Formats: sequence, structure tokens, C-alpha cells
Amino acid sequence: MNLQPHPNPLQRRGRKSIRHRAPSPLGRVGVGLFILLLILYLFCLPRQLFNVPYSTVVADKSGQLLGARIAEDGQWRFPAKGEVPDKLKQCIIAFEDKSFYWHWGVDPLAIARATKQNLSIGKVVSGGSTITMQVIRLSRNKPRTFKEKFIEIILATRLEFRCSKEEILMLYASHAPFGGNVVGLEAASWRYFGHASQELSWAEAATLAVLPNSPSMIHLSKSRDALQKKRDRLLKRLFEKEIIDATTYELALSEMLPDEPLPLPRIAPHLVEQFYGTRKGEYSISTIDKGIQTQVEALLDRWNNEFVQSDIKNLAALVIDVQTNEVLAYCGNVKFNEGRSGNQVDIIHSPRSTGSILKPFLYYGMLQDGDLLPHTLLPDIPMNINGFAPQNFNQQFEGAVPASEAIARSLNIPSVFMLREYGVPKFHDLLKQTGLTTLNHSSSHYGLSLILGGAEGTLWDITMGYTRMARSLSGLTKDDVFRPGAVWQTFDAIKEVNRPEEIDWRIIPSMQTVAWKTGTSYGFRDAWAVGVTARFVVGVWVGNATGEGKPGLVGARTAGPVMFDIFNMLPSSKWFDIPYPEFIEAEVCKRSGHLKGRFCEETDTIFVLPAGMKTTSCPYHHIVNLSADGKFRVYEDCMNSEPAVQKTWFTLPPVWEWYYKQYHPEYSPLPPFKPGCGQDSRSPMQFIYPQMNAHVYLPKQLDGSPGAITFELVHSNRKATVFWHLDEEYVTSTEDFHKVSMIPSPGKHSITVVDDEGNTLSVTVFVE
Repeated sequence: MNLQPHPNPLQRRGRKSIRHRAPSPLGRVGVGLFILLLILYLFCLPRQLFNVPYSTVVADKSGQLLGARIAEDGQWRFPAKGEVPDKLKQCIIAFEDKSFYWHWGVDPLAIARATKQNLSIGKVVSGGSTITMQVIRLSRNKPRTFKEKFIEIILATRLEFRCSKEEILMLYASHAPFGGNVVGLEAASWRYFGHASQELSWAEAATLAVLPNSPSMIHLSKSRDALQKKRDRLLKRLFEKEIIDATTYELALSEMLPDEPLPLPRIAPHLVEQFYGTRKGEYSISTIDKGIQTQVEALLDRWNNEFVQSDIKNLAALVIDVQTNEVLAYCGNVKFNEGRSGNQVDIIHSPRSTGSILKPFLYYGMLQDGDLLPHTLLPDIPMNINGFAPQNFNQQFEGAVPASEAIARSLNIPSVFMLREYGVPKFHDLLKQTGLTTLNHSSSHYGLSLILGGAEGTLWDITMGYTRMARSLSGLTKDDVFRPGAVWQTFDAIKEVNRPEEIDWRIIPSMQTVAWKTGTSYGFRDAWAVGVTARFVVGVWVGNATGEGKPGLVGARTAGPVMFDIFNMLPSSKWFDIPYPEFIEAEVCKRSGHLKGRFCEETDTIFVLPAGMKTTSCPYHHIVNLSADGKFRVYEDCMNSEPAVQKTWFTLPPVWEWYYKQYHPEYSPLPPFKPGCGQDSRSPMQFIYPQMNAHVYLPKQLDGSPGAITFELVHSNRKATVFWHLDEEYVTSTEDFHKVSMIPSPGKHSITVVDDEGNTLSVTVFVE
């Protein structure tokens, strides 16, 4: 017997029916259509909502606008940044979309009200658009139709899924039209009120909030009454909603509308132009300090008004913060907007002849490598090296000067001697490591003129080079090129410089110690000045962008005063600390600056770099034998036959001595030998020009005939007579000033001189 109950046939049929019923075609189409619509909805919104060009905007380090360049479509449309300021946010929402934070892109009630209003009037007078829908309309820029309204609704809801409310509000504020060619909140704030949107008053914010509603009909220059009424109605609404209090409301109503669009700031125009070339259409935060920048620009304008009277038209300056390595002021030129010749040239990045501005780098290199000590005597005498005959600024020769003084006073001849000793290729490489980007030729192309302005440099590269030195000395960076010890000695040499042949700079009021250097290019075309403190580096260039030279265009007289005025404007700082671990103590000769020699009597103990200990000891002090009365030198063989004394004597080479004693009355030349008692092994004569084995060039007269070459020497005895010979043939004799002009034939020649005591000296030259 089967005890299992029979299943209900109806149940069996029901289960079977449910299990085997196939979806209807209509259902499948519906699912597919839903998926298709979902996909279309997900991808209906373009990835980039606004494909429009933007203005190039440059701000200072705190976000203050320096300047801008108009977008490529002729609109002032600033790139979006940050959030919409609260005042403007409240005004826009109160005026445009009171339910902004409560809907998903569409306000059905607003659309219903707008539809009813449009139907009753018979034309479209209200769109009922939310802020989100307005963003879509602004991005599509299509005619306003019912079809377009439907598309806006769809895309607005999609935008709500993609962006936050704050982002949507920023999109609206950045692309809404504000009348004329002004688009977006930030551009409108500057164009109409002259300041950033964060600084808008309630009245200003309300004005901007109502402008996009009908920017072509309501404008500052027309329908001002309508614009003010709209603004005031919005202010009243804010007051009624208790967003602003009564006092704020009354004050806002009293504010006048702006009369006309304002020009945008034109601060640091050359820097803005540079950003326009490299970061077009972007919002850039620079390192510029707007306060310092505007002060420097005003100062340069005042100086330019003075310089232009001497037909010197252009001026540039750069201020760098040593601590942060940031540019605080960038003044590429003056009078950018006046259209004068050369004013739009950015001098800061323009290659110009360097003059003497690179000399401290050479001094640094020689100190660092141990090629000299800070006060080593260097020759300052006439020189001619294969036709290259440098001259000092004052056209004088002092015989010998300490290296530190030669750099401080910017003496050309000692600097050329230094470069010849250091090596042109080595210095060329040092300058490249320093950051000079304009050395486009080999070192042989520049030769010894490299130290006197034979190469070009930019104010940017040179000022940055000095900044690297300052940062190394401050311990802010470990630089492979610049070491603190040699930098400190370099700065110590050029701080508080006094140039008696130019200007006594000690009369210039300055609240701080400044290490500084000037430069003047050949032909008075470029005037430089760079100054350094522990806090700032200031670089200044003065001249004409066209390259036209002017007689008064000297670094110490033009760029120098400007530089000091900038420093006096900046906060002062204490001087650099001495980097004691870099140094060792050494005893040096007080008169020669060399390491103490065996016979040096007056010495100083100074800090020197360890590498400096390899320099030679003093070669100028030696023992001489004198007669008892000190009037004559005596030969050692005579010392047994008459009383004699030994004395230490400081003696320079003849040419050095000739000029040195004119500036140093304390210098005592060696007394002559006592007649019949000794012979001087040291020649009393020395050629100034030419030097041994020199290649000299025979000049031509105007008529094409050969010109003369002037040979020159010095004699330690002013009363001596010198007899000149060319290839063993007697030419002439000279007294006092020993200069002779000859016309030798091309080829190798020997010039021999004999004085009236029988001393002879010869030099070989090659005439070309």
C-alpha cells in the first residue's frame, strides 16, 4: 500500500509552469533598453566639460595677482582655482538657485513654475534652470529650446553624480559671463573691483551674482539703474534671510557701482610674459613678493627718470632670498607699457658683456685651489700679450697690489695676471659649473679677455651664481663648486668696498654689511652691480637694450647706487658667520701677503685654507750687506776690509718697483753698490713691452706704409742712460723715460739695451 499522499496536481502544474516559462520578447527588449539607456546615461557627460582657452594668470607667493594675458579667444577667462568665496556663494545661491544644496541637478518645482509662466506669456521668459543646469548650458553653448532644456536636465543630473556641489558652483562661477569680454568670477572681480574675489564686499558680491543673469542687457556703462535695483533686491533678500545684519545691509546699499572696467595689475610684466610663453592658459603661483616687487619697480622708475637724461634708457633688477633660493623681485626692464625702444626686452635673460662682474669667481677659484693667499701681491704694471694690452679703469699702474685689493678695486691688470696663472680653460669650466649658460665657445675663443668682459652673461645666471656662493657660506646647501671657506674670503674682500678713483661708497647710508661687485663692459655699454648679504642677493643692470654705449655708463656710478637703494629698502641682516672649521692659522708676511719667509720681519697671523699652505713663502725679503753708514751695498769680499752690517730688505722686481714706489713712499729701493766693491747680480732693467718671444704686429699708416712699434723698459736708476740696439745695430739712447719707436722688418729680431754701467738686457720678438 502506498502511504505517500498524492501531490496536488495543481501544485505540480504550477511548479512546472514557473520553471519552464520563457521571458517574453517585450521583457527582453525592456531590459536591453534599460541597460542601453543606463550606459548612455553613464557616458553622456563629456570628460572635459569646458573646452575653452583660458587667460594666463600669474600671482605672487601669497596669491596676489601680478598680471595676466588675455585668452586666445579674446576673453578674460581666468583658470578655476580653489573654492567660491563664501560671500559670493551666498549671493549666487540666493539669486540663482535657493534649493541648490537640496536637489540632484533639477528642481521640478522651479521648472513647473517656469513652464506655467512661459505658457501664460506665450514665449520663453524663464527657464527654471538650476545652477547645475546653467553649468551644462554654459558648456554646450546651444540655442535655448525645449529639446535643449531636456538635454540639460539629463546632463545636469549626471553632473551631480560626478562632481560635488562645491565643484559645480566653482564651474559656474568660473564660466559665467559677466559682461563684455569678462568671463568668470575671478576675472570679473579684478576687472570691476580691482581686487581678488576673496576680498569682495557684500555689495560687490551681490553685483557679480546678478550680472550673469543678463550680462548683455545689464552693464556698468548702460542700464546702471536696472543693475543697481537687481543688486539691492538681492541684498534685501540676504537681509531678510538673516545672512547679513542691518548695519551690513545699509552699508552695502550705500556702495556705488563701479564706473567702468578697471585695467588688470601690470606688476612684473616681463615675468608674466615669460609665464605666457611657457605656461600659457594656466594659473601660476610665483615666488615673487608683491610688496617687494612694487617697491623695487617704483625705485627703478625713479632712477630711470634720472638716467634717461643721460640717454640711458633701460634698467633691470633681481632680488633673491638666500634662505629659500626664491626670486622675490623680478624687474626685467622699466616702462614696459610705454612702447619705448627696448623696454619690452627682458634684460634679466638677455646675454650682455660681463665687464668685471666675474672677477670674484676667479679670486674664489684661486683661493680654493691654493694658488694664492688673500693678500698675495700681484703685479700691476703695463703688459702686452700678443697685442692684448689691458688697462685699469683709472689708466694708472701701481706696480703691485694685494690680491684682495685688486678684486675689491676691480683692477684689470692684476686680474689678467691671475687668470693667466689660473688658466683660461680652468676658469671657463668653473664659470660653466657656476651656472653661466652663455659660454657658447671654447676657452681659447675668449682667451684672457674672459675676465674683462670678453664673454657674455645674463643677469639671471650671474646673480644666481652669487646666490650659490651665499647659500654655500650660510650652510644651506652643500655645493660641489663653492666651498664656504673660499667664499667667505671672497666676500670679505669685496664687502664695504671703497674706490677712491671712482666714488667713496662709505658716504652711502646702509644699515648692513654688503659684499658687492660692479662691472662695466667695453665701450660703456653695460653697467653691472651684484650685492650679497646673508639674507638677500641683489643684481642690477643699467644700459641700453640696443647696445648703445654712453660715457657715463659705469657700474659704480649707475648700477651701484641702485643696488644700494634696493638693499636699504629690504630688511637688514647680520653678516655671515666665519666658517672656522674650514681654516687653519698661518703666519704671513705683512708686506707681501705670502707665507712668512725666512727673512720676513713683520708678520700677521691669519686664517687660510689648508690648500693655501702650498703657496710659496715670501720671495721679496732677503739679506743685503751694507756699509756701516747704510748708504752702499758691499760685496761679501769687501766685508773683511771695512765695517759692514747685514739688513733685511724688501725688494720688488724692477718694473714693479718703478711704479710701486710712486704710490708707496715708504718703499726703499736698494742702495747702489759701493764703487769698487761688488757687482749687482740683479738686473736694474726690465722690459715692459714686448715680453720675451712675443709676436708683435707691425701697424700700417693711413697711406699704407709700415708704422712703428714702440718698445718700452724701466730702469731702477732714474739717472741712467740706456743705449738701444736692434739686431746688434745701435739705434738710439734714452734718459728718464725709456721708450723707442722702431720699424723692424717682418721676422725674428733681437732688441738689446745697455746702460751706462754696462748692464745689458735682451728680448727676442717676432714681427708679423
